[in-house]
Amino acid sequence: MRFAISEAEYKQRIERVRKAMSKRKLDALYLTNGTSMFYLTGYSFISTERPAALVVPADGRIAFLGPRLEEEHVPMATRLIEDVKTYLDYPGEKHPIEHFVEFLREMGLAKKRVGTDSRSGAMSLWGYKGPPLAKKLSEAKFVDASELVPNMRLVKSEQEIQMIRESAKWANLAVSLLQEYTSEGLWDVEVSLAATRDTCGVMKKALGSDYEPKRAIYPVFAGLRGQVGEMSAIPHTMATKRVIKNGDVVIPESTVDIGGYSCELERTMIMRQASAKQKRYFDAMLKAQDAAFEAFKPGAKCSDVDKATIGAFKKAGLVHLVKHHSGHGLGLEGHEPPWLDIGNDETLKPGMVVSCEPGIYEVGFAGFRHSDTVLMTEEGGERITYYPRNLEELTIS
Repeated sequence: MRFAISEAEYKQRIERVRKAMSKRKLDALYLTNGTSMFYLTGYSFISTERPAALVVPADGRIAFLGPRLEEEHVPMATRLIEDVKTYLDYPGEKHPIEHFVEFLREMGLAKKRVGTDSRSGAMSLWGYKGPPLAKKLSEAKFVDASELVPNMRLVKSEQEIQMIRESAKWANLAVSLLQEYTSEGLWDVEVSLAATRDTCGVMKKALGSDYEPKRAIYPVFAGLRGQVGEMSAIPHTMATKRVIKNGDVVIPESTVDIGGYSCELERTMIMRQASAKQKRYFDAMLKAQDAAFEAFKPGAKCSDVDKATIGAFKKAGLVHLVKHHSGHGLGLEGHEPPWLDIGNDETLKPGMVVSCEPGIYEVGFAGFRHSDTVLMTEEGGERITYYPRNLEELTIS
């Protein structure tokens, strides 16, 4: 199989963008979001304080505007960006936005209608300071187009789905190694490093010389992320200082970069033997996830899935322990639309890919959450992660 989106598909995406631009009467699209840049061209970079942008004209050559350190990187990653216009660094003797004004004038866009995802002309990451592009190029008409590319990404193509399916295979291996390596007396960091290293090694040998990660520094993340014992009740914890003990709840998880895309796989596991309370909470979580799977029907709304899990937790008398909605979109980012939330009545369409992860959390005790990746089809939801879900197989003995 391919391990990256084909150039032909990237060209189709650019054509779709230009059709959308034509409907909005835009002469160009100016993007600062790195994910949007990758989606259209296959070029990914480390976003820092240095302003960067992709300019897609209605017709003509696509251009990258950015720091000189990316000058040789762009043509290595893609042939779709035909012009690379750079400045030395930020903030510089001459501010990057001043350079961008000159670049846009050179492209004939000084008095044109330009769609953008940032009127400042740069991402605000890491404390960007500078004159807004819209003010510096006041003759141009800048129009909000921040949702143009994200809306395109909602429904995945066959190639994108293929990438996510392949990701699921390796996430399955990563979580199995996490389960195998998790042991009393170990710090979860030790477990994570060992499982990540071994999964990466096996994966590279199996996929061969053509494989490389596209949007991650490491192709695999396999870890517990500090979700050990009482810290498993903090869903977005990043670390814990203590070692794993008998009776702990642990939550291993994995993401794997295939062509820049990833699934999500998480499991709740218990060291040695579950207590009666742990069994009760685990069972309630599992029934809530089953209710969510059942709700993934043709024509279902995102809110229907969240309502199903809330109903299951209410029935178990544990709804007061819910801290988040039932899931979110997956693809190029760990969290992206659509949101499986009671307040989102957006219809789930075939080709959408989401996580399904209802959870409950009691501070000082433990958290309970499985996460699976679900592909919406004409028939409903298809679970494409497939690690065991029952307590017997998730008890670490």
